[in-house]
Amino acid sequence: MPIPAPVLAPPFHVVRLNHVVLTVTDLAAARAFWSDTLGLQVTGESEDRLYLRAMEERGHHCVVLERGGAPGARVLGFKVYAEEDLDRAEAFFRARGLPAAFAEVPHQGRTLRTSDPLGVPLEFYFAMEKLPSIHQAYALYRGVKPLRIDHFNCFSDDVDASVAFYTAIGFRTTEYTENEDRTRLWAAWMHRKGGVHDMAFTHGVGPRLHHVAFWVPTPMAIIDLLDLMATTGYVGNIERGPGRHGISNAFFLYVRDPDGHRIELYCSDYQTIDPDHEPIRWDLRDPRRQTLWGAPAPRTWFEEGTAFAGTPARAPSYQASPIIAA
Repeated sequence: MPIPAPVLAPPFHVVRLNHVVLTVTDLAAARAFWSDTLGLQVTGESEDRLYLRAMEERGHHCVVLERGGAPGARVLGFKVYAEEDLDRAEAFFRARGLPAAFAEVPHQGRTLRTSDPLGVPLEFYFAMEKLPSIHQAYALYRGVKPLRIDHFNCFSDDVDASVAFYTAIGFRTTEYTENEDRTRLWAAWMHRKGGVHDMAFTHGVGPRLHHVAFWVPTPMAIIDLLDLMATTGYVGNIERGPGRHGISNAFFLYVRDPDGHRIELYCSDYQTIDPDHEPIRWDLRDPRRQTLWGAPAPRTWFEEGTAFAGTPARAPSYQASPIIAA
């Protein structure tokens, strides 16, 4: 299955992913997990909302947690290069019959709200309130010492369609998995910022958010987090890992917050800046694809995800059989 050729002069320019807005049922429990345990820094809070950032980030937030009746994902946020890119993006989405409207968003400048063709809710912004650097404020470091938000992974009911759309707006594929007969994409990893991915898509009931990932300084930070979670009542929130992915080469751990939102802690992937960087193909049944050391993922990893608010999930467009842990 050929990967679409990269679009090196896209209709508007996305710098990188920036933030996710999640609904949680208990804001105090969410704060205890995301800030006190993982180590994200609180940058603002109210009775119904909590803003967080990681240690390298200068923008006001990379995670927004909103109180609600059921867990959900409200929007995935991306930064563009210039204010003019917002107008170009609006024209692009409107020309394709997709929703596009500007909204007032706290701590952000002009923000375009839209969605991709499969229904993933997106927003694009240029300016965000800046905060003082805390990268070297080492007294604040705790938990897994998260440095920055790294990527989103979404279940897609049609990975081919997802890849075609994000290619059209300038995302480039770094690695991919085909189905058994090599006629369809099963998963793909796509980037803007020069790492392995800002967005990834996994075959499954979708669209749903599979996970949000944070870059951490070393594998030992992940081990430290495991020790912390195991001794502070969160051992049941450890879902998968630690391990090393075949895809991306990243050292990883997957955990779940009190509402079941999946979070990956991630380090040691590789540079993909060159415009002629060639994607790496993986076989769906290669045990090293999921984990370089051969350990398969649990069934929950393939079946459970966070629903996007107002977007019904659909069964995937074909059936496939990845390796699943017994």
